[in-house]
Amino acid sequence: MKDQEPGHNYLLSALQEEDYARLSQNLHLELLPIGQLLYSPGAQLSHAYFPTTAIVSLHYVTESGAVAETAGVGNEGVVGVALFLGGGSMPGSAIVQTAGYAYRMDARILQSEFAKGGRMQALLLRYTQALMTQIAQTAVCNCHHSLEQRLCRWLLLTLDRCASQDLVITQELVASILGVRRESITDAAGGLERAGYINSRRGHMAVVNRKGLEATACECYAMVKKEVLRLRKND
Repeated sequence: MKDQEPGHNYLLSALQEEDYARLSQNLHLELLPIGQLLYSPGAQLSHAYFPTTAIVSLHYVTESGAVAETAGVGNEGVVGVALFLGGGSMPGSAIVQTAGYAYRMDARILQSEFAKGGRMQALLLRYTQALMTQIAQTAVCNCHHSLEQRLCRWLLLTLDRCASQDLVITQELVASILGVRRESITDAAGGLERAGYINSRRGHMAVVNRKGLEATACECYAMVKKEVLRLRKND
């Protein structure tokens, strides 16, 4: 299938032919099931993942066990930025939010390629800037915007990373991602459904009016999308 090819990941597709030819033998296609833990807090990262159809949620877990998403990663990026930024580990975790495919690369290969400079290094640094924007915007959004707006932001960012308008996800998982109670997600999703923007049923959220979601969302969604597009224009 086309969406399982490395070119469906933006970073891999933006490589020059000679760079991709050199790296392709070190890319291994994996099917990532929903809920799979790619790395845990403080653990040394051994691989990076370049999603094509999978979506990965970067989580932070507090000492009390509360969880909230700091960012999501889909076919626009890579999971494991600590590998080329020098840290080797992260204080949070990475969990598969939407099942799908990703290309796995050994940590040493990615680190070696980054150290060479050139196209791959430039792409990874630009993506890291976009990721930092997303993390910062998520923090602002969680503090200053309503849950309905936050849910719209999350839905829109998820739609941008997948081909389907029907998201296979439970309200429990959405609540965990947004760091709220399940009952709060039920209320917020109910409001969007009554407005005619989504259809929600057990294990699924289907978007039927994207323009309605965009109108309801706060500026955070547009800001993250604008930064990703801006950085791509530099290629």
